[in-house]
Amino acid sequence: MLYKSTRGQVEPVSFKEVLFSGLASDGGLYIPEYFPVFDPGQISSFESMTYEEVSFSILKPFVGHLFSDQELMNMIVNAYSQFKCEERCKMVSLSENHKLLELFHGPTFAFKDFAMQMIAQMFNQALKKIRKSITIIVATSGDTGAAAVNAFSNLEFINLYVLFPKNRISEIQRRQMTTKKASNVSVISVNGNFDDCQSIVKSIFSDQDFSGKISLTGVNSINWARIISQVVYYFFAASRLASDATLDFCVPTGNFGNIYAGYVAKKLGANIDKLIIATNQNDILHRALSSGQYSKGEVFKTFSPSMDIQVSSNFERMLHDACRGNSSIVHDKMRSLQSSGSYNIDSDTLRCLKKDFVSGSVKEQETLDEIRKTFLNTKTIVCPHTAVGLRVSKKFLDKAKITISLATAHPAKFGDAVEKAIDTDIILPKSLKALYSKEEKVVEAPNDVSYLKALIKREG
Repeated sequence: MLYKSTRGQVEPVSFKEVLFSGLASDGGLYIPEYFPVFDPGQISSFESMTYEEVSFSILKPFVGHLFSDQELMNMIVNAYSQFKCEERCKMVSLSENHKLLELFHGPTFAFKDFAMQMIAQMFNQALKKIRKSITIIVATSGDTGAAAVNAFSNLEFINLYVLFPKNRISEIQRRQMTTKKASNVSVISVNGNFDDCQSIVKSIFSDQDFSGKISLTGVNSINWARIISQVVYYFFAASRLASDATLDFCVPTGNFGNIYAGYVAKKLGANIDKLIIATNQNDILHRALSSGQYSKGEVFKTFSPSMDIQVSSNFERMLHDACRGNSSIVHDKMRSLQSSGSYNIDSDTLRCLKKDFVSGSVKEQETLDEIRKTFLNTKTIVCPHTAVGLRVSKKFLDKAKITISLATAHPAKFGDAVEKAIDTDIILPKSLKALYSKEEKVVEAPNDVSYLKALIKREG
């Protein structure tokens, strides 16, 4: 399988190039030239498979010949070996037609572990073959960075730089990154918001001379390998329910990567009807779907910091599909976003988006209210991001369907907000409690791409 750019100005490339480059040289995001559709018989067979076996079935068509079947299965087994739940993800019932899919049983207690552990295995295996070192730069609004630090720490051929917005992530999220002892990892606190961190990363990528010298790649959700790794749990969850059930998935999202993976699952044949976009006050996705105007605004600091984003990078992939593959339209809209901070979505494209997506946004007090109501009604404690999803999902519950809301992080990672909502102390898992006795190591940096380039040069 070959991959093309959403902006259509580069030649198709193999999975290996997609894995190592992350972003296409024309600034676009890689997508496969076609999406294979799994036949109903194959999908029904997932019911009796382990998570690892389903993962192999989903990943195999997309990785091509880069890995043998045995290598791929070994990597999958290694990727999920640290997960604390035997099924890797756990589904609990909130009501007869409303389920909660717990995706926080990985080593850093967030859904990002599913993709990051897998992509780290892919990098490690591929680099061993070619004996080459690379540099990874990742911007994080919290959980991505923690997952990346855990997954890539002390890998032989990788140097990892993680940028996070100062004072805009939870203390546990920060400590998960800054207390890890790894000679190949640098954690950088940037004086700005997440979009500033993301902008720095994109600027470094766009300097092809610099990025070429350091063999730069990225592991944000712009990297296709992460997207396809996340597709797996949509199929796995569906396989644990009646095969004739019609499913909606509600996804709390900022950068659109997680919910786009659900859309890919639908394209591949999963029995998904609607994908529900749940946003906090940073509601660019809800506003875009409601008004047809994708326009950056102020980034608000909220109880759900992983969603404090105003530029949802992965939406470009969805836009390409909704524009029926017209890369020139995507290119023009991304240029408009760069120059003016906005672009219009025409009525035909918007209708196409609304076939698969509905959306809603949640205010801060509503987030706390939902945490409290969920606890009182079901005795289930959820994190603020999950609460945002639950609040929005209730607007779309349909007795003729099953709605699956994604629980994206362990509530203990956002203890201050959760305890405020339910007036009950959160018991920290042992590994999270241990973070408070460890020394932190962090680089303080201004919101300046030149500073970061100089830092990488010095350390490289």
